[in-house]
Amino acid sequence: MFFDGFGYHGNSFEQTYRCYPASFIDKPQLESGDKIIMPPSALDRLASLHIDYPMLFELRNAATERVSHCGVLEFIAEEGMIYMPYWMMQNLLLQEGDTVSVKNATLPKGTYVKLQPHTKDFLDISNPKAILETTLRNFSCLTTGDSIMVAYNNKKYYIDIVETKPSSAISIIETDCEVDFAPPLDYKEPERPQRSFPTGKAPFPVQDAQAEAEVEPKFTPFTGFGRRLDGKPSKHQAPTVSPPAKGRQSEMTDGGKNLKASTFESSSSRRTMGKLVFGSNANRASKEAQGLKEKTEEPGKKEEPKFQAFSGKKYSLKG
Repeated sequence: MFFDGFGYHGNSFEQTYRCYPASFIDKPQLESGDKIIMPPSALDRLASLHIDYPMLFELRNAATERVSHCGVLEFIAEEGMIYMPYWMMQNLLLQEGDTVSVKNATLPKGTYVKLQPHTKDFLDISNPKAILETTLRNFSCLTTGDSIMVAYNNKKYYIDIVETKPSSAISIIETDCEVDFAPPLDYKEPERPQRSFPTGKAPFPVQDAQAEAEVEPKFTPFTGFGRRLDGKPSKHQAPTVSPPAKGRQSEMTDGGKNLKASTFESSSSRRTMGKLVFGSNANRASKEAQGLKEKTEEPGKKEEPKFQAFSGKKYSLKG
């Protein structure tokens, strides 16, 4: 797997070495960065070439076709050997003494990198951004697919390089790079708690709630009774309060036409009787109409004497 687009100027440097971890040379600081230690002969060869600085290299494991990139710290290794961080050997699937190909490379400056911690413990650090910024100062480049190691408070945190821009391998030396985080590998979405009901008690049904709301009495206007202007008692009693919502709904749905007929009868009864009644409704109008029919059907009964003005006797002044 080669990274196309990276410039190799002049007679490029390419050599095969046997690799060993940094613990073999007593250089523990190598584990906190991405730099390797090469032999002095490599420096002589690189000095005679027209290469870009800082020196960056492509590491390749021909057996597994794994590729990574790194910088160089010193040229003090034995000939034919190089020393590298142990986490870098794990990325390349290398064992102690395995051969690795080293080739100089020129990488573009990075503008974006997306990181993914292996565990949620990294997010529990008081200021993970500052810790990561301090650690990346020891790195010269990043490669997509690698896992870097961040050491903090006697603990090692591994972070995957998920994405890099503008290329799959970038240089992070003297550049402003945007950093984004993906959820940790062991992160799980919190489950939403389900509402639990006590045993033997079912949730309150919606239909029952609606039925109870319908049973509740509602305000009904004009429920009083009428009084006569001539002082005589009214022949009909005060109407009762109309039933709740169900009764009113049935009257509205089933008796829309009856309501119009009753209002018409009430208006006609008021015109025939010559009375002015307050608070009348369809029920009282129907009762008054029934009372009129009863009067006409019973002629045997005597009508009550009505008040007549100027009904006294007359006298003459002549005697």
